[in-house]
Amino acid sequence: MKYFLCFILALSSVYGFAKPLHTGNPNFYRADDPRIKYVGRIDYSNPLAPRFWNPGVYVQAKFKGTSLEITVNDETLFGVTHNYLEIVIDNNKPFRIQTTGKTCVLKVADNLPPGVHTVTICKDTESGIGYIEFTGLKCAQLLDMKLPKRKIEFIGDSITCGTGSDLSVEPCDHGNWYDQHNAYMSYGPTTARNLNAQWQLTAVSGIGLIYSCCNIGITLPQVFDKVMLRDDSIKWNFNKYTPDVVTICVGQNDGKQDSVAFCSAYVSFIHNIRTHYPKTDIVCLNSPMANGELTPILKKYITSIVQSVNSNGDKKVSYFFFSRSFNDGCGGHPSMAQHVLIADELTTYIKNLKGW
Repeated sequence: MKYFLCFILALSSVYGFAKPLHTGNPNFYRADDPRIKYVGRIDYSNPLAPRFWNPGVYVQAKFKGTSLEITVNDETLFGVTHNYLEIVIDNNKPFRIQTTGKTCVLKVADNLPPGVHTVTICKDTESGIGYIEFTGLKCAQLLDMKLPKRKIEFIGDSITCGTGSDLSVEPCDHGNWYDQHNAYMSYGPTTARNLNAQWQLTAVSGIGLIYSCCNIGITLPQVFDKVMLRDDSIKWNFNKYTPDVVTICVGQNDGKQDSVAFCSAYVSFIHNIRTHYPKTDIVCLNSPMANGELTPILKKYITSIVQSVNSNGDKKVSYFFFSRSFNDGCGGHPSMAQHVLIADELTTYIKNLKGW
């Protein structure tokens, strides 16, 4: 198998144009260094190359120095590598880069001011696009850091994945379907950052509760306990991440279904979540991209579902309905700007719910 070494110098308005890398005797830190933090469903079978498929999985680190280089492996599907990563240095504007080879060394920061900095590396693309393995980073000095104590899990479909939202590389109906993916800027992570919380996206494009579109061959309850959500494989250890709040945003792909079948499955799914998270607040959301026909149906279903669960003793389940439909992205999905609006509404609800 051939390995390609790709050097990508990420440019942003913050750092200016490309200049030679000045590392000041940088050191390489392996992926298993405890100072490197991981959030999301990750396969740690090889601690030197933690593997993750799902959108929104992220790696964070704090470092000293004026530059940063990361090394990742990208799963090759059909001879092409194509995952997008979102990179954030300190509180500067996030930027998106794409892998171009099986093994990539990525220069993600250069000519930073001397001192302490932070980096976030987030997988923007979805499970079906292939995995990323994070193998390490190079900087002058790696420092310890702490993650926020608050945790939120966002369960859903393509909307939660951030599908069709980012048109910075290709406009809608151009390029490959994953070119418009941006999980980092989707409503879930944006809500979490608004609330100073960790996030986890448990989401797959096209997935439904009892009916999934696009012949993907899985439903949400089937893969909810898996590391790789696109396939029914690799069990997830729920003890690794216990959220304070879980949101459920499904029904868009199910469409108009038999009310008894859909509501029964939804209640069962809530019970399944509750077995893993006994004290977590569960918030049921309507689809923020549903049309005028589906929206009232989902609201009616969700209202009755929450009332039923509450009447049976679980008072920590509630619902929140978005103010309108958001459809400015590709295929009627929310645009990146609209994900901010969705997040603002959800942030206010969770803030009031939890007193954050």
